[in-house]
Amino acid sequence: MKYDFIRSDKQEFRVRTMCRVLDVHRSGFYAWLKEPLSPRAQEDRRQTGLVKQSWLESGCVYGYRKRPARAG
Repeated sequence: MKYDFIRSDKQEFRVRTMCRVLDVHRSGFYAWLKEPLSPRAQEDRRQTGLVKQSWLESGCVYGYRKRPARAG
């Protein structure tokens, strides 16, 4: 999360300064930039997409659908 913040704001602030303020090592940040997502992170991203797709297809309903209450 911190590395993502640094990457998104490195045009506005110096990487060295952000790393110091966020208490992370610059070498870790640059290694993170070069490293692709881990297999676990890729699978998490894939499954999150599937869950979101299912939720959208359900009409954005979460949980068990209850029948409407009967009158009388």
